[in-house]
Amino acid sequence: MFSSIINSVISSSTDAEIQDKFDFFSSIIDSTAGLTGESILFCSLTSAVLGLLAAVLYRLNNYKPSRNLMVTLVVMPVLVQSVIMLVSGSVGAGLAVVGAFNLVRFRSAPGTSREICYVFYTMAIGLATGMGYIGYAVIIGISVGAILAVLGFIPAFGVVKSAKAVRIVIPEDMDYTDCFKDLFKEYLSSYRLIMSKTVNMGTLYELRYEVVLKNADKEKEFLDKIRERNGNLTVSCSVLAESHEEM
Repeated sequence: MFSSIINSVISSSTDAEIQDKFDFFSSIIDSTAGLTGESILFCSLTSAVLGLLAAVLYRLNNYKPSRNLMVTLVVMPVLVQSVIMLVSGSVGAGLAVVGAFNLVRFRSAPGTSREICYVFYTMAIGLATGMGYIGYAVIIGISVGAILAVLGFIPAFGVVKSAKAVRIVIPEDMDYTDCFKDLFKEYLSSYRLIMSKTVNMGTLYELRYEVVLKNADKEKEFLDKIRERNGNLTVSCSVLAESHEEM
C-alpha cells in the first residue's frame, strides 16, 4: 500500500517536472488563439531586458564603445521580434524580411567583426522571442553573453587598451631596422612595425609602429628620445584605431 502511494507521488512529481520543462521550452503564443496583448507585452519586455544585457556586455568588452550601437543592441531584439510576429506563417514575407536585413548590413557603416557578432546575438534573441520561445531566448542571452564576457577577460581575445600608433620620420640613409631597438626595449612592453614608406620625393622614410608603453607617464620622454635619434624630424603618437575586419 505504502509503495503504491510512493510510486504515485514520484510519478506525479516526475510528470509535473516534465510538464514544467515542456512549458519553459514551448512557445507562449497559442497557435489557435494567435497573438494576445499579454504575450506581446511579455515577449517585448524579455527582448528589451536581454538586449540591455547585450549592450552592457558590449560596453564592458570594448575600449571605445559606440553609443549608437549600444542603443541599437537594446532596440534590435524588440524590432526583430515585432517583425517576426507580423510575418508569422507567411514564407514570402519572411524571405522579404531576410532580404531587408541584408540590405541594412551592406548599406550601413562598416564595423568590426566583434560588433557584427553582437548584432547577430541580439537578432537571435529577437527571433526566439518573436516566435514566443522565451526559454530559448533566455538561454541564448545568458549562454552567449557568458561566453562573450569570459572572452573579454582573456588577454588573447580582449581589446588591447593601451596600444598606441607611433609615426616616425627618419632620413633616407638611416637604417630603421635596429636604430630604435634599444629605446623600444627600454620604454615599450611590445611593438610591431606596421608600415614603412618613402616620403618627400624619396628623401625621407616614414615608419608606423603599433606599440604598448610600459609606463604611460613616460610617453613624452620616449618621444623626445626618438627626436634626438632622428634629427628632430616629425614624431607623433596617437590612439590606435581598431581595425575593421571584413566578414
